[in-house]
Amino acid sequence: MTEYDAADDAAQHEPTEAPSAPAGGVTPADAADAARLVSFGLQPKLLPARDVEYGELLRRYRDEPAFARLADAVAAGLGLIVLEVSTRAGMAVTAAEDSVFAVRMGDYARRAASDSADRFLHGLAHLAVAAMAFPRPEDLADDGYIGRVTVNGVDAFVRQACARLEERAEEQGENTDPATDAPGLEAAWRVYARRSATGATKDARRLAGSTTGIIGKAVAFLVDSGFLQRTGDESGGTYRTTARYQLQVRDMAAGAAMSELLALGVVPVGDGSATLLPPEEGDALDLVADAGLPFHS
Repeated sequence: MTEYDAADDAAQHEPTEAPSAPAGGVTPADAADAARLVSFGLQPKLLPARDVEYGELLRRYRDEPAFARLADAVAAGLGLIVLEVSTRAGMAVTAAEDSVFAVRMGDYARRAASDSADRFLHGLAHLAVAAMAFPRPEDLADDGYIGRVTVNGVDAFVRQACARLEERAEEQGENTDPATDAPGLEAAWRVYARRSATGATKDARRLAGSTTGIIGKAVAFLVDSGFLQRTGDESGGTYRTTARYQLQVRDMAAGAAMSELLALGVVPVGDGSATLLPPEEGDALDLVADAGLPFHS
């Protein structure tokens, strides 16, 4: 055996050392745990209190700054924005516009309806649910606040907003067709107010194209996304908000459309619960069935 052969043989029999941790003390196992935490965050209905592993990873995020930075980096790499990491909300994330996890409202609306007017009304329904669930800035700021909405209540809310917008248009002497530069809601009320609330069936079943049918699809989507929880069947379906939904609405609360809707004063709040203003004497909410107008975005 040559000198080089002996050296090679000795090297082959020497015990191998474990791979050293990357700079900063982060190991591959840490990266796997961080990715696991992000994966939990992508399961909106999963609650940390019901999963031991999820709860332990949240504890690591809270107690270990290096692990928290790693989890944030994993989320960022996937195009996710971390809204909050807590025991109440879990790892609440939302997708950036360019993320593969993004569920764009337009995509949702196209799946929910083929008609362009219906797609427009789906967006209005989501806006109205958010405005009615959290009508005051302090409601959004209070982590303990729980908003409650019903399908019929949201429909009544939007119809009252439509009536208020129509009154404002008449006071200002506007014609029946909104100007091209009019705020979004000025165009919206004309489409919504002409749509039947329930449909044309004799038993008043909720049709998909009716306004309550559209709101029903919107809240079902929010339930599937972990933003609402169904609590009963009264008033077309009753729902309560989740911590994740509160975080999402905080993110959109500064939007012009939501601010404009709340500014109408249709949802006054006194004791912390949202209530509708009483309708004017003789108000009729039952409009002509199938009288929806075409809408062009």
